[in-house]
Amino acid sequence: MNGNGDGTPRVVRRAGAVVPGLLLLVALAGIARLVAGAVPGLNALLLAVGFGAVVANTVGVPARVDAGVRYRGLLLETGIVLLGARIAFSDLVATGPVVLALAVAAVVCGVALVEFLGRRVFDLKRKTASLLAAGASVCGVSAATAIAGTIDADGESLAHVVAAILLFDAVTLLLFPVAGDLLALSPRQFGVWAGLSMYSTGPVTAAGFAHSPAAGQWATVTKLARNALLGVVALWYAFRYADRTAESGAASLLDGVPNFLAGFAFVALAANAGLLSSETLSTIEATSDALFALAFAGLGLDVRLEAMREAGFAPVAVLSVALVVVSAAALLAVTTLL
Repeated sequence: MNGNGDGTPRVVRRAGAVVPGLLLLVALAGIARLVAGAVPGLNALLLAVGFGAVVANTVGVPARVDAGVRYRGLLLETGIVLLGARIAFSDLVATGPVVLALAVAAVVCGVALVEFLGRRVFDLKRKTASLLAAGASVCGVSAATAIAGTIDADGESLAHVVAAILLFDAVTLLLFPVAGDLLALSPRQFGVWAGLSMYSTGPVTAAGFAHSPAAGQWATVTKLARNALLGVVALWYAFRYADRTAESGAASLLDGVPNFLAGFAFVALAANAGLLSSETLSTIEATSDALFALAFAGLGLDVRLEAMREAGFAPVAVLSVALVVVSAAALLAVTTLL
């Protein structure tokens, strides 16, 4: 059918449900850009996150805009796909193997560290520690959710882990750009450092671009290298937990690779092969920037202080120690090797 009982076409009804939320994202991103343009030193992307968080924790997000706001994930992923047009393979050839090795080391060491802290030091339940380890080491809430399905974790444990990760997403998004300036890191060093240390893709990208465009590109590439390891981590957890079969582990490996990673690689290949004109590249860059602004406004709307207060001490303590250790090791690595 093309409509409902009142004769309204289905596509019109869907647009009517989505448009209010998208307009809210446009308004927040637009205000952030205006304020950043009027006040020197302010970053429009960080302001978009901040304005979204203020709205979410004061007036709240009305139900009628929720459908459109949920598109923030798709907006972010599309922006990352288009970001591939800015990646120069010559730069990746020079330092790509080092970055990839650091990403693998960050994931492996991060999983081991958080598992040890969660179970041996803070006495968390086994599955809760595993969810924290995956979330902190790979790609934040997305990884924790994926691993929850792999190990059949209960909803309460996942909720606590998600709240703790979101807390650190908000904190690191504010602290890392400031730390990067204080440490006088180059754009490449800062981008790789943020990509190795922070938890979720959205905050990593936002923090990188808050430093500089080049840092944003390196932060995203480094974070995507970590994200690509989600399938491997899911497979490892599938075999580690006795109630899972090898067949389900193989499925987790295939399902764990982010879909937008292929799009990012395709656009990067096309740009570096000279298949895109300078006008097309300029349009892609402007579109990517606009999508990031909308996605980051949506990221702010997802910040809930109440949920963070309910996370509890132990998960927050585990992530605090892990963040300090991993970020310090990553900082030493990037300043030595890059």
